Amino acid sequence: MDVFTISFWIITLIWFAFSIIKDKKKTLNAVKMSGGMMKGIASEIVAILFLIGIILTFIPPDTIKQYMGESNTLLSTIVFALAGCITLIPAFVAFPLVGSLLNAGACIIPVVAFLTTLTMVGVVTLPLEKKEFGIKFTVIRNSLSFVFAIVIALLMGVII
Repeated sequence: MDVFTISFWIITLIWFAFSIIKDKKKTLNAVKMSGGMMKGIASEIVAILFLIGIILTFIPPDTIKQYMGESNTLLSTIVFALAGCITLIPAFVAFPLVGSLLNAGACIIPVVAFLTTLTMVGVVTLPLEKKEFGIKFTVIRNSLSFVFAIVIALLMGVII
C-alpha cells in the first residue's frame, strides 16, 4: 500500500473511534445501514466485473493495443468518440471499463474520447431529449458536447 492509502485508513479509523466514543448506538446503526447499502449494490459491482471480464475475453489486449494504441491515435479517437455517442452504459460501469482498456494498452486519448462522449453525448436518448427540449437545443447541445469531448480528450493526451 502507498502512503496515501495508509493515511486514509488511519484517518478513517481515528474518526470511527471518535464516533464510537461520542455515540456508540448511532455509529453502529450507521455501520448497519451502510452494510445494507453495500448488499444492495453488490450485485451491480459483480455485474460490472462480469461485463469487463466478458469484454476483455472477447477483445484480447493485443487487439486493444492495435486499434486503440499509439499507432493510429486520430482515427481511433474519432471511432471511439462515435462509439461513445451511441453507447448507453452507466458511468459506474464505464470508468472501470476505461481503466481496464488503459491497462490493456490503449492510448489515453481515444479512451478519454470514448468516456466523455459516453457521458456527454446522447444519441440513444435523442428522441426523449428532442421531445423535452426541442430539436434545435438537442442538436446544438449534442454537437457542442461532441466537440468539447474531443477537445477534452486531446487535452488529457497532452496533460497525461
